[in-house]
Amino acid sequence: MDKYVGKRLDGRYEIQEIIGVGGMAVVYKAFDNQENRIVAVKILKDEFTSNQEFIRRFKNESKAIAMLSHQNIVKVYDVSFGDLIQYIVMEYIEGITLKEFIERQGSLRWKDAVHFTIQILRGLQHAHDKGIVHRDVKPQNIMVLADGTIKVTDFGIARFTRSDQRTITDKAIGSVHYISPEQAKGEKTDEKSDIYSVGVMLYEMITGQMPFQADSAVSVAIMQLQREPKSPTEINGSIPEGLEQITMHAMQKTPERRYQSSAEMLCDLDAFRKDPAITFGYNYFVDDSPTRFVGGVVDNEPVAEIEEEEEKEKSSIIPILTGVAVTLVLALIVLGIIFIPKFLNGSTAEIACPDFVGKKYEEILDNDEYVANFKFDDEWDHNDEYDFGYIYEQSEKQGEMLKKGANITLYISMGENTKKVPDVYGKSESAAKTELEANGFTTTIVEMQSEDVEKGLVVKTEPQRTQVVEKNAKITIYVSTGMPEKKVAVPDVTGMSEDAAKKKLEEEKFTVKVESIQLGVNDKYYPVGIVAKQSPDNSVKDALEGSEVTIYVCQGYKTNIEVTLPEDLNETWGTYSISLWENGTMVHKGDTIEGMAMTSYTFKDFVTKSEKAELTVKVSVDGSKWFNYCGITVNNKNGKQTEQKYTEYKDLVSQYKNNQSSSQSSGVTE
Repeated sequence: MDKYVGKRLDGRYEIQEIIGVGGMAVVYKAFDNQENRIVAVKILKDEFTSNQEFIRRFKNESKAIAMLSHQNIVKVYDVSFGDLIQYIVMEYIEGITLKEFIERQGSLRWKDAVHFTIQILRGLQHAHDKGIVHRDVKPQNIMVLADGTIKVTDFGIARFTRSDQRTITDKAIGSVHYISPEQAKGEKTDEKSDIYSVGVMLYEMITGQMPFQADSAVSVAIMQLQREPKSPTEINGSIPEGLEQITMHAMQKTPERRYQSSAEMLCDLDAFRKDPAITFGYNYFVDDSPTRFVGGVVDNEPVAEIEEEEEKEKSSIIPILTGVAVTLVLALIVLGIIFIPKFLNGSTAEIACPDFVGKKYEEILDNDEYVANFKFDDEWDHNDEYDFGYIYEQSEKQGEMLKKGANITLYISMGENTKKVPDVYGKSESAAKTELEANGFTTTIVEMQSEDVEKGLVVKTEPQRTQVVEKNAKITIYVSTGMPEKKVAVPDVTGMSEDAAKKKLEEEKFTVKVESIQLGVNDKYYPVGIVAKQSPDNSVKDALEGSEVTIYVCQGYKTNIEVTLPEDLNETWGTYSISLWENGTMVHKGDTIEGMAMTSYTFKDFVTKSEKAELTVKVSVDGSKWFNYCGITVNNKNGKQTEQKYTEYKDLVSQYKNNQSSSQSSGVTE
């Protein structure tokens, strides 16, 4: 098992699994306990931890890289440069590399290629504006998200290794296909080198092929220096001319002939995107014939092909030996191109060491001459004589003769009364306040909303953690109040079943309260069990996420049913009862009426549950059987309250008398 999986770095990052392996580092998926989120942790391989030049550049430039903030660049959250391990903590991305995407798709639709390239250039432009050159732009370092968003990764690692100009070997083959000619020669690189690499990637996307392919990295490097690629339209005739011109212009071997900035290339891509028929006039001669070196001069035909023609009739061993010899010659040429100029231009030259004491450290780093001639380490400490940021001592004496590229340690003042702000990010408010005040700082608490930091924990401080400030400085502690309130529209759930309405509202992050409701016959019709109304309704577009919505579920229709009675009913029968029946079942037990004449009787707040209720009013005299008196129809759907059909009074009396006669003849009284 990998030695880091299952371990916790600095008590904070729990390493879960390996998600990527590069030439110089291994990338792990990890959980950040302080920020409560999944992150990616890139840890340098052990063989690089003893490379002091690499560690120095990693340390000096990590802060600048962490300052990059762009939607098309993977965020860097944290860096660590301990004695035994160096790592970078980054945003965790769910997606695949652009290389994997190209391998799955083959050549891409040119619209997709342009869409991806525009995003890559926007990210690079942001970095170039900050003075950072990627130097390792390749599809393996580009992530493609499910929605088509591009994220550029691995900022800083290639930049930190720019002084590590070893011989190009097969170990570098992953990058050699994309590096610029000046990079292959070990010369100084700038943002135009990144543009060349973008051009190579665009070429690969629209053609499905690399512009230069060979069996070894050395051979590819030679092609980068001396050969011109096939024009994209020779490989794929459907590629628009304007896009081919943009691609070839970005891949010009001389930096001065390329796009001079990402913004310049973006301008052309944007114009092409709006009008695919546009052309730009970037017409370059493309020599499809291979090249060869003869006495240091480029000829028109490869040695291998001439040898093959001349020795066509000879034994098979001769071409094999010739091929080996040619490969060795080409390798020696590349090594000569890379190293001879360096040797001649100052590998043994000596330069007098300048006097850096009393100068500001930032000014030294901004001086191109200093940076070109020397390498700098920095050590910070308190010093009573010099203000913050000024150099108070240097490791090499002024005037001492040093070789070009010599290492000089600069000792920089933190000022007389300064101190670093402790890192209290992710701690509780009380713990952060206690720690800062114990270090002599005064504190102020400010609350702020945060999507990432749990309520009650510190989001950040101002001045920020590890920043050097005066010992008694005032530190503002920003404490999370939790997720910001999110405003959402209330969906319309009327007409849905209770379960469907609850599911819909809960999906939209509302809490649900259920109430029953009995409608009136003049209300809009809803079947029993269906949501008839809600509060608030869908006219509300700015409800707080998580707020309550009440749904009112129909339980039936409520109405008053009034029945007209004959005026002489009481005169005929001293006591009688009246009741309401539905579908042959008594639903309202009859009331006994006696002692006075009544002209009507009302069944109050009677609830019907069907769309069309058929009811019957029955009368019983002196406890005898019930006799039909009135038929009633309640139509809930069309809002018609009642349709009543009465039995005439004389028929009611006749029913009663017939019942009485029947009972007497049989000796039975009902």
